[in-house]
Amino acid sequence: MAAYAAAKSGLIGLTQVLAAEYGPSGLRVNALLPGGTNTPGATTTTPEARAFVESIHALKRMARPDEIARSALYLNSDASSFTTGTALFADGGVSINRT
Repeated sequence: MAAYAAAKSGLIGLTQVLAAEYGPSGLRVNALLPGGTNTPGATTTTPEARAFVESIHALKRMARPDEIARSALYLNSDASSFTTGTALFADGGVSINRT
């Protein structure tokens, strides 16, 4: 987990620096941080592994791909025109869950 945590922190930091550096040019930079997503790859795991992944999310399920896609569409739309330098968690609460 150390490499994963370091990489994720680095990605968030890079997002913030790029947003600050390129914002004056009109470029917005954001990061989308999804949680477990119910993709074909997720169906190849054991039922126990899937149950574990679902259990670590506050919503106690994995995302549907369209739920993650809607978050990406938001960041790419005019609705987010004043959003930059942020890490958007579309993770079903995995980042806040303590159980």
